Amino acid sequence: MIKPWYKKILIPLLFLALCLPQAVFAESSANEAAESSDLEILREVLQYLNDNNIEGVERNEFIENAIRGMVYTLEDPYSDYFTQEELQEFEDQLNQEYVGIGVLIRFTQGKLYVTEVLEGSPAKSAGLRKGDIIAKVDDHQVTSADDIYLIHGEENTKVSVTIKRGSSQLSFQITRAHFALPAVTSRMISSGDIGYIAISTFSDQADEEFAVHLNKLRKLGMKSLVLDLRDNLGGYVESAQNIAKQFIKDGVLMYTESQNGKPEAIKITNGSSISMPVVILTNEWTASASEILTAALRDNGIAAVVGTQTYGKARIQNIYSLSNGGSLKLTILKYLTPNQEDFNYIGLEPDVEVNLSSTAQLIAALHQIGLKNMEVSGNSSELNINNVSFTGYLDVVQEGSNVYAQSRVLAALVQGKASWATSTGVLTITDSSDNKQQFKRSDGSVKILNDETYIELQEFQKKYPEIEWSYQQGSLKLKAKTG
Repeated sequence: MIKPWYKKILIPLLFLALCLPQAVFAESSANEAAESSDLEILREVLQYLNDNNIEGVERNEFIENAIRGMVYTLEDPYSDYFTQEELQEFEDQLNQEYVGIGVLIRFTQGKLYVTEVLEGSPAKSAGLRKGDIIAKVDDHQVTSADDIYLIHGEENTKVSVTIKRGSSQLSFQITRAHFALPAVTSRMISSGDIGYIAISTFSDQADEEFAVHLNKLRKLGMKSLVLDLRDNLGGYVESAQNIAKQFIKDGVLMYTESQNGKPEAIKITNGSSISMPVVILTNEWTASASEILTAALRDNGIAAVVGTQTYGKARIQNIYSLSNGGSLKLTILKYLTPNQEDFNYIGLEPDVEVNLSSTAQLIAALHQIGLKNMEVSGNSSELNINNVSFTGYLDVVQEGSNVYAQSRVLAALVQGKASWATSTGVLTITDSSDNKQQFKRSDGSVKILNDETYIELQEFQKKYPEIEWSYQQGSLKLKAKTG
C-alpha cells in the first residue's frame, strides 16, 4: 500500500482533459450517460426494496454491501471496502497497535509459554517474565492453543493470569491496555561484528526507526548485517523505499505497471552504499513491501537471501476515501523486480533454502554472513546465540537419558540440510561438501513429534564430533566450530 500522496498525480491527469479534441469529449459524454443509467438501476432497486420488502431496508447496510459486491467482483484478493472502524483496525494492524496485556506467547507440548514481555506493557508492570508458563486465565485451565484468546479483551478490562515459574505458582491481575509493537528491533553479535535488524512491518515510522538502529550498530563496530524480514506482511512502499536508500546509492528499486502495461522504473538516487556484506532472512509470510526491499537488494547485488520462498504479492494498493465515511483499498499498480521479474502468486526464491525452522534459518544466515564459532542455547520459549537473546526457541525431547534436538537446527549447525524418508524411516543430513550421514528411526536415533524430526544428541555427536552439547534444567546448549 502507498500513502495518500500518490493521489497528487491525479491532478495533472485531470488537467489534461481540458486539452483533448472534441471526439474524446463525445466519448466521455457517452460514458457519463452509461454511468448515469447504471446508477439509476441501483436507485430503482433500492426504491423497490424500500417500498415493498416486508422487513424494510437498512439503507447504509444496503449501500455498503453493494460496494463490497462491486469490489469483490474484481476477484482481486488485495482490494477491499472498509468502514471507518474497519479502516482504523487495518491501520492499527499495519502500525502494530493492539489492545491486550503486552506479551508474545507460544503454545507447544501442552504448555502456553511467554516468549516476550514488551517494554512499557501492562504485563511488564505486573511482573510477568519471559519463560513464564501461563497455567490459568480467569480460573480457566489452559489446555489448548485456543485458550490464547482468553487473554484478549477490551481496553481497561481486567484479566487474571496464573503462571508457573520454576517451582512457584503466581497469580497476577492485569488491566488490558493499548500498546504498540516496535516496527524495528536490533542486536549486535560482538564476537563476529555482526549486526542483526528485524523489521516486522513497514509502518509510517519504520524507516526512521531503521535509521536509528542502523546508526547504533555502526557505532558498535558492525562489519556485516543480517536483515530479518520474516513474517513481515508489508506496509507503506514509501517506508520500504526510504530503507532501501540506506543500502543503494543509485539504482532501480522496482518497475511498476499501471493499466497501460508499460513498465516504469522507480529509481533510487542520492542514497547511501551500505559497504558491507548483507544477508536477508525470508519466509512464506515475507510479502509486499518486504518483497520490494528483498528484490531490490538482491538484484542490485547487495544482499544474499536465506530462508524460504516469499509470499508472492507483487501488487500495490492505495486507499481512497468515500463520501459515506468508508474507504476503498484498490490495487492500482503491479510491480516487477529490478530484473523485471513478476513474482505475483509465486514468490521470490532464496539463494540458500532453509525450510520450516526459524532457528535453523537464523543459524544458516549467520553462517552465510561469516560467523565461524557459534553457541546456541535455549528452550521452548527462549533462544540465545553467542549470549545474545533472539526471538525464537530451541525445542528438546527427553526420553530417559536420551536427549533429542530438532534435526533442522542440528543440520544448520553443521551447514547441511536434513531430509526425511518416511518409507525407510531414515533421516539424512547432507553437508555443503555433499557428505551424508544417516540416522534411523528403527534404532532410536530419530524421533518424530508434531511432524518434526528430532535426532538423539549422543548419536549426532558420534558423527559430528565438532558439536558439543549439554542439557540442564530444561535448557539445551550447543557449540559448533566451523573453522
